[in-house]
Amino acid sequence: MRFFIFCLTSLPFIVFGQSDAKMIKDIKKHVYFLANDKLEGRRTGTLGEKKAWGYLSRQFKKNKISPLFEKFNGFVQPFTFNEGVEIDKNNFIKSPEKVLTIVKDFFPLPYTQCGAFVFPNKNDAYGYLNIGELVRDSSNNPHFDLDETIYQKMKSEKDFKDKKIVFVYNSNDSAIQFKFDNKNKRELVPFVAVYCDRNAINNIKHSAELSLSINILQKNRTGLNVAGWINNNASKNIIIGAHYDHLGYGEDHNSLYTGKVPIIHNGADDNASGTAALLTLSKIIKKRSNKNFNYIFVAFSGEELGLYGSKYFTEHCPVDIHSINYMINMDMIGRLNDSTHGLTIGGFGTSPSWGKIIDINDEYFKIKVDSSGIGPSDHTSFYKKDVPVLFFFTGVHSDYHKPTDDADKINYKGEAKIIQYILSVINKTKEMDKLVFTKTRENIQSGKSSFKVTMGIMPDYTFSGNGVMVDGVSDNRPAQKAGVQVGDIIYQLGDLMVSDVQSYMEALSKFKKGDAVNVKIKRGNDEIVLNVVF
Repeated sequence: MRFFIFCLTSLPFIVFGQSDAKMIKDIKKHVYFLANDKLEGRRTGTLGEKKAWGYLSRQFKKNKISPLFEKFNGFVQPFTFNEGVEIDKNNFIKSPEKVLTIVKDFFPLPYTQCGAFVFPNKNDAYGYLNIGELVRDSSNNPHFDLDETIYQKMKSEKDFKDKKIVFVYNSNDSAIQFKFDNKNKRELVPFVAVYCDRNAINNIKHSAELSLSINILQKNRTGLNVAGWINNNASKNIIIGAHYDHLGYGEDHNSLYTGKVPIIHNGADDNASGTAALLTLSKIIKKRSNKNFNYIFVAFSGEELGLYGSKYFTEHCPVDIHSINYMINMDMIGRLNDSTHGLTIGGFGTSPSWGKIIDINDEYFKIKVDSSGIGPSDHTSFYKKDVPVLFFFTGVHSDYHKPTDDADKINYKGEAKIIQYILSVINKTKEMDKLVFTKTRENIQSGKSSFKVTMGIMPDYTFSGNGVMVDGVSDNRPAQKAGVQVGDIIYQLGDLMVSDVQSYMEALSKFKKGDAVNVKIKRGNDEIVLNVVF
């Protein structure tokens, strides 16, 4: 076989001095550690993530990889992001007859006004919203969203104009479940808004006076990128990356597991496989690194939440972003099919050099190339900084984002072959000039996710306001044709409200190709309606 004869005689084994068996042993060791139950799914900001980055730092030291950063232990780069809101446990509602208990009797709605208040019980100061009636009246509406309907009702001046406090309650159907939305990013309503138990509301209605203390707390979480480098004092840098975070127990609602009992998501393929490859590559390249480049190895956190870690890294890059020759990203490379040998390589169009380096008619791998530099993984953050990228991926499987993605299902021999292939790509660039960057079609459907239709935008996953901020617009796609611009905030598709990326994706799923829909956006201080045809 042409390609692997070439590799065996000149690249991975002689140039880098690494045997098949030793490589497989290393990969397996790393995957089994990272995908162990003791790490509890490596959710960003948890003790499991801490155990993971501690392991990565130790392995970098063992491989004689130097720390990339100056602070902390030199291998970690902290980043903090807002993950929503939570209820202050000191909230209370008191009447002369009763003291309501937080959570049990009531809870503030996440878009309420906060503070300490005393309200006389006057009809013109109080408002009431019975959600049982809302559910009954909307029984024939397939797009009905209870939480969004409540919010829109509260924003309606004709319903609650000049009210001081609005009580949401349910007196009709005990089966209706209404919970505090800890992911809320909506704008505040101009009054106090609380949900009350059906029994508590009866006490409130007849009280002469109410005193309240209402407070909503912002929740922040800190993740840690882990990075080291081989500093050859070269003018150009090569970034090799993989995300090491996963889903924990599915607390962030990004799991495809449908069971009711929380279970650890070990993420062996997603992405202990890519992280293991990162460590393996650092060991091999250190032994026989080409002096024309510096090599930077980055394990990103926050990828599963929306590329948080890689975006932070590119915006706080410890080296000049313009000195980066290219970036290689490995995400889910552990399930190579032994029959088809199918390997997807994204970012093929981000430099004309990739066409010279990558032979799509390889004799071992059945290579599928995707030209786009945009995809649901960390290479996207580098592409958006005009860095050529490659994204290696062996495909989605039935264990994707489920607790069954375990270490015993990884094809370790197949992953070793992919690492050898990546080494050959790196080796072929060693005598080349800095790679030219080219902009590509921006297809957000690449890689691990797919949708019925797409507008052709790249969301800003780190945006913490209400709606979806547009971070990129693809050429000749529905959004561009309709006039959507970078910086716009999409907050409604048709009659479906959009509060974040998840609700945006859910809204997209309601449409099919050929549908036309009015899209409401905020552009600066202006509100605009654009007609988008999918």
